[in-house]
Amino acid sequence: MNGTNPRLLPWTGDEGKPCILVTDGTGPLSRLADTVEHVQLEMALGLLGHVDDLLADERATAAQLRFTLARMREALTDVHRIAESRGARLS
Repeated sequence: MNGTNPRLLPWTGDEGKPCILVTDGTGPLSRLADTVEHVQLEMALGLLGHVDDLLADERATAAQLRFTLARMREALTDVHRIAESRGARLS
């Protein structure tokens, strides 16, 4: 890498705008982004387990389902951003 490779960071800036880092991939901000990506992926995995339990519970309320669906949207947004970032770095 030559230090001019852009990386989509796993968080957004003001008004949901993407954050881009130009990096060689070894600096502290790159390591922080790697850590945040790992946490986001683990959270999404944990949420999937919770969703399985909630869907199996016939007593789940509409409010519980809506809340969980909102969290799933957030997790899917994070996972999509991570996939975009990693895919761009492959090429």
